[in-house]
Amino acid sequence: MAKKKSKKAAPRRLLSFADAVKKSDEVGGRRHLLLGNGFSISLFPTIFTYGTLFDRAKKSGNLPKRIQEVFDLLGTTDFEKVMEALQIASQMVQMYSKKSPKLAAKLAEDAAKLRDVLADTISANHPERPHEIAKEQYASCKRFLTNFENGSIYTLNYDLLLYWTLMQSEVQPDVSSDDGFRDSENGEDYVVWEVQNSDRQRVFYLHGALHIYDAGHELKKFVWSKTEIALVDQIRQSLAKREYPIVVTEGTAEQKLDRIQHSGFLNRAYRSFSSIGGSLFIYGHSLAPNDEHLLELIDNGKLKAVFVGIYGNPDSATNKEVIRRAMKFSTRRGSRRPVDVHFYDAASAQVWDGEPDEEEG
Repeated sequence: MAKKKSKKAAPRRLLSFADAVKKSDEVGGRRHLLLGNGFSISLFPTIFTYGTLFDRAKKSGNLPKRIQEVFDLLGTTDFEKVMEALQIASQMVQMYSKKSPKLAAKLAEDAAKLRDVLADTISANHPERPHEIAKEQYASCKRFLTNFENGSIYTLNYDLLLYWTLMQSEVQPDVSSDDGFRDSENGEDYVVWEVQNSDRQRVFYLHGALHIYDAGHELKKFVWSKTEIALVDQIRQSLAKREYPIVVTEGTAEQKLDRIQHSGFLNRAYRSFSSIGGSLFIYGHSLAPNDEHLLELIDNGKLKAVFVGIYGNPDSATNKEVIRRAMKFSTRRGSRRPVDVHFYDAASAQVWDGEPDEEEG
């Protein structure tokens, strides 16, 4: 008797970005955007991947040999995973061996050192000037961002690419770019953020950014217009003085949330994200567990639909894991507060290199 051939599962069909936008119109309400590291990697793949940053951190001489060996031991180039491992190891040593406080302190110190190395490496290897991105690429990105004009834009990235794009006033189309910062009353050469002036804010740096600093009595953002000094240079000058920007680089979701809750600026962004309704588009993010503090807000929030961008073959092992995590949004919500989960082809969004659709003229 002939054996029956096993049926292969049909490959998952992804929506085009345009079709996903149309479907979100059917959902109604505002349309919001969450950007992950894939937003930056898609433009500069040789700069913003963890593998590249790890190699450059080693070459810089700033990464101690013992921490390099931790990367090797864990078989990863992910800075956050190594920071998490060092922090957990420090806590474990404290719990198991009261006689080794110096070792616990050293592990915690190395975790903090790695956080600083990451900020140094990103700034040292960041594109130098906005003109390294072509005007056509800015225009393409701004066309993508206009799909979210009635909602808010949230980014998990520390780099300047989104900020540079929003500041290209001579490049069409126009995109609202209010990030809550205003001129200082004292006429300083930077701008400041105060919660009472953030009611119209629609651009949120959920994990901070390289150009935003806590000066103690105020939160300031470096700008070119007041100094005519390039932002990258201003950032490097501050880092050289060991003045670090507000960036959330803690390893675990719990540690990230603790950092966020101790910053008025970050907490304002976090609370904004928790309150959104309508639809959320996720672009360039793998829904990794170390960002669970944000993903849980989708479970507990008012969103009616989530659209997750998928790069490449949706049936690859990596993308299957992303899809599995995304489907949890609907299962954890249950039938009483349903949220629809859809998947779209991230490449079809043409964020950095697209041309206007024919139907758009």
